[in-house]
Amino acid sequence: MAFALSDREGLSTMKFTVGVNVGGPHYDPAHIGAIARKADEVGLHSVGAAERLIMPRVIKSRYPRGSGAVPGVGSAQNTLEVLSVIGFLAGQTSRIRLMPFVVMPYRNPLLAAKMLATIDVLSNGRLDILLGVGWNREEARALMVPTPFDKRGAVTNEYLRAFVELWNQEHPEFQGNYLQISDVDFAPKPVQRPHPPFWIGGESPAAIRRAARLGDGWSPGSANPQFPLDTTEQFTSAVASLRRRAEAAGRDPHSIAIRFGSVTWSGGQAETGPNGERMPFTGSAEQIAEDVRALAKLGVTHMSVSTPAESLAQELELLESFATEVIPLACA
Repeated sequence: MAFALSDREGLSTMKFTVGVNVGGPHYDPAHIGAIARKADEVGLHSVGAAERLIMPRVIKSRYPRGSGAVPGVGSAQNTLEVLSVIGFLAGQTSRIRLMPFVVMPYRNPLLAAKMLATIDVLSNGRLDILLGVGWNREEARALMVPTPFDKRGAVTNEYLRAFVELWNQEHPEFQGNYLQISDVDFAPKPVQRPHPPFWIGGESPAAIRRAARLGDGWSPGSANPQFPLDTTEQFTSAVASLRRRAEAAGRDPHSIAIRFGSVTWSGGQAETGPNGERMPFTGSAEQIAEDVRALAKLGVTHMSVSTPAESLAQELELLESFATEVIPLACA
């Protein structure tokens, strides 16, 4: 069984992840490195990057978030490969954890296991793996993914179990419906034992089941109209389901970390809604801290932070002021 994040770091204070922009018309390797180094310096928990391997010109699949409009069309040709980016950031940082978002069925599982283990070794055990099953059938087809798209959840479950076998056994053996491993050796193993933490992305009942059985953390979003988590009642119901299923699987239900929500820090300026009301997780350090503490009471242990800025220098200043002004209040 995977270890719980609480075994290593405790779940008592909120921890924050900053994302780096690895795609679009304005991505910049120097910018990416500077953001990661500043986040490392000021004490943020982790730096993350999302996956987009290829963007088909015609997409009929519905994007599961928000309005369903597909993000990034026309700019995917500039998207860097996420594990390469995380390896790049590992060499520029010393403390901060590294969280790539990986669409698990898109990758050859043995190659993915090797790349992830390599990053964990090179970073001296700082890898967190945020994983999803994917939504874009056309992308999977373009990548020539050999497993059935409609079985991508089951495929992901198998791959995770195979990773645990590869990363822990001297002579790994695995026999599944979509993957068979025999007569191979696998080394080096990851630094983290028994494996780097698995963060399960998604809001669906299947994602919750996966997190309860296999995850060290659960990372849902709030903008999925099919499985909404926009109200306190919806979110607490989902957390209760996660914990019931974890307990049924023989796990400590409170050992699974939960990453949910995002702070927008603009140095104290609030965003407003259509009626002029302050949007949650924006505004002054005191207002944001109050919002964060309320979310922590619902079981959330990790959040994202964004620092919208007009220049790299301003973004670096905002990261530093977030760490010095907001985090001490939010985690008091």
